[in-house]
Amino acid sequence: MDHSSPDLERWVDKVPRPDVMDSSGTKNGQPHYEVEIREVEQKIHRDLPATTVWGYNGQYPGPTIEAEQGEPISVRWKNKLPDEHLLPEDPTIHSDIVPYDTTGVRIVTHLHGGNVEAESDGHAQAWFTRDFQETGPAFEKKDYYYVNEQPPATLWYHDHSLGITRLNVYAGLAGFYLLRNERERNLDLPDGEYEIPLVLQDRSFNEDGSLFYPTAVSDEQGGGDESYPDPGIVPQFYGDTSVVNGKAWPRLSVEPRSYRFRLLNGANSRFYSLKLLQYDESSNEIGNEGPPFVQIGNDGGLLSSPIKIDDRLELGSSQRADVVVDFTKYAGETLLLHNDAPAQYRGEMSSTDDDIVSLPEIMLVDVGGTGDTRDNDQLPDNLTQIPEISVESVDNERYLTLNGSATDDYGRQLYLLGTGQEPDGLELDDPVTEEPALGDTEIWSFANLSAMSHPMHLHLVHFQVLGRQSLGDYDPAEDEINPGALEEPAPYERGWNDVVTVNPAEVVHVIVHFGEYDGIFNDQTGTYMWHCHMIEHEDHDMMRPLEVRPRTDDGETHTK
Repeated sequence: MDHSSPDLERWVDKVPRPDVMDSSGTKNGQPHYEVEIREVEQKIHRDLPATTVWGYNGQYPGPTIEAEQGEPISVRWKNKLPDEHLLPEDPTIHSDIVPYDTTGVRIVTHLHGGNVEAESDGHAQAWFTRDFQETGPAFEKKDYYYVNEQPPATLWYHDHSLGITRLNVYAGLAGFYLLRNERERNLDLPDGEYEIPLVLQDRSFNEDGSLFYPTAVSDEQGGGDESYPDPGIVPQFYGDTSVVNGKAWPRLSVEPRSYRFRLLNGANSRFYSLKLLQYDESSNEIGNEGPPFVQIGNDGGLLSSPIKIDDRLELGSSQRADVVVDFTKYAGETLLLHNDAPAQYRGEMSSTDDDIVSLPEIMLVDVGGTGDTRDNDQLPDNLTQIPEISVESVDNERYLTLNGSATDDYGRQLYLLGTGQEPDGLELDDPVTEEPALGDTEIWSFANLSAMSHPMHLHLVHFQVLGRQSLGDYDPAEDEINPGALEEPAPYERGWNDVVTVNPAEVVHVIVHFGEYDGIFNDQTGTYMWHCHMIEHEDHDMMRPLEVRPRTDDGETHTK
């Protein structure tokens, strides 16, 4: 990417906290929200001119929706955007099924991590333009219904419109959705002002403050070629500026006590590998390790018990980590949230290996010298009960390949998802191959044949990670999956997940139940999506449909 953002002074803006959204009233006796998606001007940095962004209710990131487990809500996402896109579109992406000549910007909102009905999932083809003037072929309803029958968790909402998801999210269309319950409140975790949602993103800017997003493949992304469309999609995007909660290079003030941080990787493609380090701001020197992250939850809610992260906390695009940090022993100090993941992430690598756009400095944390100095790090030994999905209950096993060797009609690299029968990959509009029945339990084995890591996301469901093994050690036609012989999931991968990172030359096995399980989640059928959550990959063409069919007891046999 041959572009450098303006040289901005770091650590001059405070980390803002997203507003909590108030309901607009009720519908059928339940809270109802009216959310306007608008174009606004927002100061991303003190020394940058105001940046034009898109925001839910005119805010970037969008305001936080707080909901209660077991209490449904409805939301009308209202498109009030201009007729022209803020960023250049590539009309060659899904050009046979996306009407790029439509007047108005296409959007659709997906509740990421939501166990919701298909009509409210934010299908990529359920888009709509301003005031619902035009709608996509999968559009079914204006008011989305979120039943909230799932464990309390850090969810988030973001745009999911086919072919332009990367642009719409980059423009600002993302926000938190926090699901709570009384049991969690009784755990006495840090709350109120001591609970802070933090969305980590990377952005690039022009001198006038506008967002910069590349419109053509550069040499470092695989070789520029005059035959490529311009504007054209890029294989990945890595910005050169850290943005947290909509502020560039910010700092956060905390008291010397425990805080709960709800961390979200909201970047398009970037991985984060995080640790708090002591920092001398006057010399710009990094010192010893700071307080550790104690992880209490991930994508799907609380872990069964707290886990101290001794090394670094890894977050692929769209992954969440619910962590507690005790700052008691660091009164008066400044800490740096440090990222050691290179842009082109391939698992165990350091940013020192990065020859693209490394982003080691994320934000500063200033620990006050006075205030509430309670050592509040005495977390409960047991946070929640997580039922284990039994391998003996599996109805079907699927071998699913992640590929990066294909090219499109213009010679651009194409990332695809495949099956045991079609290992080289299928495109989005090929016939559905993943068709579990309601009530089925399945093992999905993601086999990464490409040269980079991919964060794989399933809509609708949460799964449990069984473990990993080398790609060469598993033949789906001959080998049984033995969880005891696999490399165990990382501590932060235990519990319920909706994203899992699959590194090159490895197979990651996850077990998933489609429907209500042990009193949690709910039964849903219909068409959903599964995809890589590097959004450039998702747009082109690393996304496939997933259809959950009604239960039939026909004795059908399932094959890998």
